[in-house]
Formats: sequence, structure tokens, C-alpha cells
Amino acid sequence: MDTPILLAIAAGGIGLLLLLIIRFKIQPFVALLLTSIIVGLATGIPLNTVPATADAAERLGIVPAMIAGMGGTLGSVAILVALGAMLGRMIEISGGAASLAGRFTGWLGPKRVSAALTGAALILAIPIFFDVGFIILVPIIYGFAKAAGVEPVKFGLPMAGIMLVVHVAVPPTPGPVGGAVLLGADLGWVTIISLAVSIPLGVLAHFVAKWMNRRQYTMIGAAAEQFAAFGSAAARARDGAAEAYVGGGANRVTTRSATEAPPSVWTILTLILVPLLLIMTGTIAATVLPAGDPVRVFFAFIGAPVFALLVALALAFFLLAVRRGWSLSHTGEVMEAALPPVAIVILVTGAGGSFARILTESGVGSALATTLAATGLPVIVLAFVLSLVLRASQGSATVAILTTSGLLAATVADGGFGTIQVALITLAVCFGALGLSHVNDSGFWVVTRYLGLSVADGLRTWTVLTTVLGLAGFLLVALLWLLVGGG
Repeated sequence: MDTPILLAIAAGGIGLLLLLIIRFKIQPFVALLLTSIIVGLATGIPLNTVPATADAAERLGIVPAMIAGMGGTLGSVAILVALGAMLGRMIEISGGAASLAGRFTGWLGPKRVSAALTGAALILAIPIFFDVGFIILVPIIYGFAKAAGVEPVKFGLPMAGIMLVVHVAVPPTPGPVGGAVLLGADLGWVTIISLAVSIPLGVLAHFVAKWMNRRQYTMIGAAAEQFAAFGSAAARARDGAAEAYVGGGANRVTTRSATEAPPSVWTILTLILVPLLLIMTGTIAATVLPAGDPVRVFFAFIGAPVFALLVALALAFFLLAVRRGWSLSHTGEVMEAALPPVAIVILVTGAGGSFARILTESGVGSALATTLAATGLPVIVLAFVLSLVLRASQGSATVAILTTSGLLAATVADGGFGTIQVALITLAVCFGALGLSHVNDSGFWVVTRYLGLSVADGLRTWTVLTTVLGLAGFLLVALLWLLVGGG
């Protein structure tokens, strides 16, 4: 199919998706699946999988591609969302989130809480994937928002912004590491420069989000109900109530007694920091130890996000349930009540993966790459623009980084660039992949669903914030490029 037609279909598909969700109020999960089928048919993806031949590789049919996209996305998201929700619910019901939020608000003062949380998010995001870190911190975002009497978007938006910056630009996450390998960049320089650039971007995220939050955003759907109920169980217990309804309906969950003190701040910090430290240990071991080393294998296992969250949940079971006298049935009810509110997050995230896979199978990414590569732009600009467009077209920042790096590898290798220049080209690619997070990005749905933003509000806030941060990151990299004598 001709490139202009392919690009027009992709643009029309994204426009149709936005129209279904924003104008006709169709549930995003259904809208994503419908749009995936329509785009697949329009771009000529076969109805059934075409087997591989001597002349062509296997090509997935529409439905198999959608299933593969959903499965690939949920394989990394569903378990983490469920475990993170259970951990957050136990912290909430015990009164721990409110305790932590109240203590830190008292220490820092209400005017400095958002800035402090954004700075902490920058540090905590270094060793972990964006989705994992954000999910782990959601109970803290909710707790601080409750204590300050504001919507969670006030604190969650800048925190999510800087966490995504770190995820796409700072090793050892797969995007910058893979990009550096493909382009032949020195990983040490990539790390040093990316950390230096991330600090002012953290400041920018705080102030841009603060400016956006001058407007009031109405929380929607299950997130509004979840946030409204968050911490209410602990409050009722303080007033003498013996039980509360968690998650609505028949999910009745007994809370701590009125005389039971909430867990200490240090207990809650332990539950939050232990999985982060385990994940950090695994990533550091993978960076400094050779492949196949038994020690590296061991730390990779204990540093896997799923294992780290299971450890945190086991600690919560002991520290918040066993030591505080919760019955096994009550503990099980608390964990079970955490799952219904996050079901829509899991399903919508998976449907976003289906849509992204359809766009990839259709050849949209390759068509865009070929078109932009022929423009003759300077390599530093081409790296950013190509990565930005690939990110917008198929959703995955990591895929955008790796695809762009692969396309530019020969150009960079033959260009006679210095060590720092190659590192800067790599980071231009990374910051291109930061911008334009929208409806085909699973991270868009994770952030908007947890913060209770509608699709329209998500585009006004999260999409704009990521694009501003990506552009600012590129401008800083471009300035460094000029200082080191780049052409």
C-alpha cells in the first residue's frame, strides 16, 4: 500500500478512536478494539494469519494480531497492577497511607509537598519501569491528595511526568540501553548526560503540571469511587466503627478497631522501598556483572518486578495483618476487594496494546520512518523527529527508541562523530520517544485511569506534559550538541 494512503488511514484511525471515546462516550476498551479492527481492514491486514514462505515472513491476521498485542501488554502489566493494588489496599485499610501522608505533609508543609514528591519520584524511577513505579506510588499519591484536600492529579501528574522522563532516557531501562548499543554510544556518557538533563526536567514537570492544575479536573469512573473511598475505612475506625464497605457491593471488609493505632511511617516506607530496592539490585547486577554469572542470575530473579512486589505483599501480610491480629479471612477479603477497581485499568491497557500492534502490523511505522529519513534533516534533529513520530504512531517509547536507533545506526557509524556526540544523538532519540503519549500508549491509560482523568483531559494534560518535557529535553541536548561542536 502506498505510503500516503497508509499514513492517512493511521491518522484517520486515531481520529476515529478519539471521536468514539470523546464524542460518543464509548467505553475506551470497546472503542480501542473496534478501531483496531477497522484500521486492520483498511490497511489490508489479512483476515487470517498468512504462513511464512521462502519469500515472505509470517503475517498475523487482524484478530491474532490484536490478541498478540493484548497478551504482550498484559503479560507485563496485569500481574503488576494486581499485586500493586493489593499492596495499596492493605496499606490503605490499615490506615498507613493516611498516616504517611499526614506525617510528611506536617514535615514539609502543604506548599512544598508536590515539589518534594516530584523530586523523590525522579530518584525512585531510575531502577524500575515507569508503569511499575507509578503503580507502587499510587497509594501515596492518593494519601497525600486526601491529606491536602485536593484531587490526585495535583500530585500524580508531575510525578508521572518525571518518572517517564527517567524511564525513556536514563539507563538501565531497556530503551536507552538498547539505543546506545545500536548506535554504538558509550553508556557511561549516556547515563551522565541523561541524569544531568533529567534534573531541570523535574523542575519543569513540577511547574508545568502546577500551571495545568489551575484548572479543576473532574474525576471519572471507577477511579473517582476508589479515591472517594480511599482512607475512609481508617477514618470510620477512628470514629468507632468496626467495619467498612470496600469496593462497593457485597465486598464488606472489616477494618482495624477504633483503638488500634495506624502503622508507623517507617513500616509503610519499608513496604514501599523494599520492592524498589530489590528491583534496583537486579538492574545494578545486570549492569556490572557479565552475562551468565550465577550472582547476576540470582539478583535478576529477586529484582524482577513481579517477585519484588510479591515480597512486599508478603511483608505487608506479616506487618499489617499478622502482627496486628487480622484474621486470615479478613486479610483475604481486603486483597480481593482491591481487584475490581483495577480491572478496567488492566483491560484498557491491554486494548491499547492491541491497537498498537495493529498499527505496527499495518506498516505505518516503517512508512513514517522511510518518509522522514528522506528529508535530509541534520542527524540530531532527525533522531528526535523520527523517534517522536514513531512514538505517536505506535505507542511504545521503547519500540520508538529501538526502531529509530536501528534506522540511524549506519548513518551515525559513517558520520565520524565523537563519543559525546553519539551519546547526544542517542538521547535525542530517547527524548523524541518521550513526547506525544496518547491513546495508543499503555502508559497513557495507566496514568489517566488511576488519576481519574477523562480521555479529553488526559490529552490536555498528560499528552501535553510529556510533549513539553520531550521537547525541552531535546533542546537541552541540542544545546550541548552545539557546545561540543556538532554539525
